Amino acid sequence: MAASSSLKFLLADFASGSPFIPSKYIRPVGDRPELDGVENSGEAIPVIDLSGLNGPDRHKVVTEIGMACKNAGFFKVKRHGIPKEVLHRMLHASKAFFHLPESVRLKNYSDDPTKSTRLSTSFNIATEKLSSWRDYLRLHCHPIESFINEWPSQPPSFKPAAADYASHVRCLALRLLNAISESLNLKSGYLESALGRHAQHMAINYYPQCPQPELTYGLPGHKDPNVITILMQDGVSGLQVMRDGKWVAVQAEAGELVVNVGDQLQVLSNGRYKSVLHRAVVNKDMERLSVPMFYCPGPETVVEAAEELVDEEHPRLYKKFTYGDYTDKFWKGGLRMESCLDLFRESE
Repeated sequence: MAASSSLKFLLADFASGSPFIPSKYIRPVGDRPELDGVENSGEAIPVIDLSGLNGPDRHKVVTEIGMACKNAGFFKVKRHGIPKEVLHRMLHASKAFFHLPESVRLKNYSDDPTKSTRLSTSFNIATEKLSSWRDYLRLHCHPIESFINEWPSQPPSFKPAAADYASHVRCLALRLLNAISESLNLKSGYLESALGRHAQHMAINYYPQCPQPELTYGLPGHKDPNVITILMQDGVSGLQVMRDGKWVAVQAEAGELVVNVGDQLQVLSNGRYKSVLHRAVVNKDMERLSVPMFYCPGPETVVEAAEELVDEEHPRLYKKFTYGDYTDKFWKGGLRMESCLDLFRESE
């Protein structure tokens, strides 16, 4: 759908100035954030120093990653090899994009979830009844040369900053996938090979200040459909993870990144590692920006549990499927479904 500058398609363009949020953002009672009941993450979300992956401490770090995937589904990483200036440039260019005039930003607008580069709002406005307090720019990033010409040309710093960041994060994702393979007692390159033709998607989430944050979400509770997600935050709190039936706020120190297990890793590990429910909340005092990178199989890749992880004690939990079929159901289902995995579960 082409955007007309006479219509307010984006949340950021009408969010400011009113003490109330529009009715389409108001969640029903019983489906609201209940922000007063959220706990701080503390030790609930492990912090893993990745500097040991390339030395004699590799086994120790691999074990820590495996335990985090098994017990938490989320972990933070430090000393991960991405220079702080690369992170800073990405955040700075992303904020500059969302502060561009409306007419410039709308050149990138589309509500078609199949487009490889698009600016949109909420989650999937074609299927949802209630909207989320978020605008976002979604980019396909691998291989970069196939997509970079589609990316926004304004601000001028955006393309080089995003390309540099995407390249660094892909290297980190591959290091993590090899370590996760080893933690499952698989060959180091198992997951990298199982993904077939790799895909890498980046979302830049922009959450404007919200006059009534207790009534809505930046994104409601959901699980990620991909293999792993690597998230950069701008220092403003908003990410929350479900742990032991309670919502826990996840703050990352400057330079840290947040990693979480996605649905495809749950399938590939035959349920050893589980994707975890998480959400984004908003606040009335500060805008927030986050940059998740979703590492994925190619759409034609057949996803199934590793044969080494299937036996009498651990029967196969999920049927084979293509990742393209999975994501099609994910986007059509919207965030009404916490996860699509139940659609592919093996009958008992």
